[in-house]
Amino acid sequence: MKGRKSLDYRIRGGTLVIELKRMHRIISSAPRGGGILRARSILNHQVPANPSTLKRQVARTWGDPARYLGRLAVRMKAAMPMVGLMTAVPMKQLVVDREQSGPVWIECFCTVGVTNAVRAGEALPIIRRMDGRHAPGTINIILVTNATLTMTAMVGAVQVATESKTATLIKYKVPSSARKSLLATGTGTDAVVIASSLEGLHRVRYSGTHTEIGAMIGRLVTRCVQAGLSRSARWYQTRSRQADRPHAPA
Repeated sequence: MKGRKSLDYRIRGGTLVIELKRMHRIISSAPRGGGILRARSILNHQVPANPSTLKRQVARTWGDPARYLGRLAVRMKAAMPMVGLMTAVPMKQLVVDREQSGPVWIECFCTVGVTNAVRAGEALPIIRRMDGRHAPGTINIILVTNATLTMTAMVGAVQVATESKTATLIKYKVPSSARKSLLATGTGTDAVVIASSLEGLHRVRYSGTHTEIGAMIGRLVTRCVQAGLSRSARWYQTRSRQADRPHAPA
């Protein structure tokens, strides 16, 4: 069941800032705050499609994404500590959705790009290019819940979110960027974040696909990745049409 949005978030200058207000336990594969920790905010920051094309002194900052995201969080006045992700997907393609069952809710923030799509187990894919730069090719999934998940349930949530993302890519026949004959299971730079309340009001021990919260995660991530694919396709079509237009005489 969908419900109203409850989390505070803002987008400014290509950066999504989710304010959790209270400390949450987080498990993630994020470049800033990856692993298991506690945090009060989450950032998803849009970066240039290929930072190596920037001036040398700017490109140097990408050598340490964690430090860069930390400085960005300070500029954005995000609550610390924080978890930070990067993507080349424009924030106007952000998908926000919610699933609720009784008093337990989960909110999802998702950005989808698949030009870097790959099938797990493939050799290193050849990155496709668009307009001379790397095209957006990352699926970032952020899930925040008011439930208090055990560590087992947090790992299970990552598993179910990943399964749901992969099932959606296969359903829509998203190909590997390296071998079109193979269907992709994700991209080479995907990240997932699970943020769990520490209040202990709604304790959840397990979160697999046979559980209610696992089913909620599955439905929610599926909807968000579907919507993200649609927005991504529309954006690429628009970019392609603009690129095909004749240039006005100087």
